Amino acid sequence: MPDISLTMVAVLCLASLAAGWIDAVVGGGGLLLLPALLLGLPSGTPAAYALGTNKAVAIVGTTGAAVTYARKAPVDVRLAVRIGLAALAGSTAGAFVAAGLSTEVLKPVVMVVLVGVGTFVILKPAFGTAPSTAPVSPRRVLAAIGLAGLGIGFYDGLIGPGTGTFLVLALTALLHLDLVTASATAKIVNCCTNAGALATFAWKGTVHWQLAALMAVFNLVGGTVGARTALKKGSGFVRVVLLTVVFALVANLAYQQWIA
Repeated sequence: MPDISLTMVAVLCLASLAAGWIDAVVGGGGLLLLPALLLGLPSGTPAAYALGTNKAVAIVGTTGAAVTYARKAPVDVRLAVRIGLAALAGSTAGAFVAAGLSTEVLKPVVMVVLVGVGTFVILKPAFGTAPSTAPVSPRRVLAAIGLAGLGIGFYDGLIGPGTGTFLVLALTALLHLDLVTASATAKIVNCCTNAGALATFAWKGTVHWQLAALMAVFNLVGGTVGARTALKKGSGFVRVVLLTVVFALVANLAYQQWIA
């Protein structure tokens, strides 16, 4: 356990609870959890420990949400795992590229994309409110594996923030899913990418396991409750949370790019 006060441990656990809920509903829980760890760990702690501990916490909440969704939502688990394996490969490649590339160059591009996505969702209120009754073509399935798997997985390894949100949007658009089913599918994909990242951080020894175990309990509760909330409230509720997270992402990236 790192040398931090009981008050800070409590704050980190509450942040983990809230992040689990947000991540289960629409993705983007890392917007809260990772900054909380960066601020809460002792001064001078390498950022890799925050990243590794974040993954150890997040994978528990994500798995809890994925199981809850899989039991009650019409999720194609086999397709989700195929996309997840592609995302695992993409995130590994992205992590290698990130070592020699300044992600600061890409942040403005991501912000523009997010603003465009938010505008689209606002102007298209029917987007993701109901699944299409038409069968999904093999071409769209391959596109989902390529874009939502390899493409967004690569982004996750390269930059990271908003990966779950991008997955929800891509799966909704490509596979004609409603937002609740897309969120459910995204959680299974996230389990794959988180597992790969956690294995890397564990191998490097940059995980505070005791702190992660405590925070993971709260993240699991948040993730399970978040999944149940999304299932109960439906796609309209998820749409509102989605827009909130999208514009929070834009604000977060803008702050990092021009103010911090």
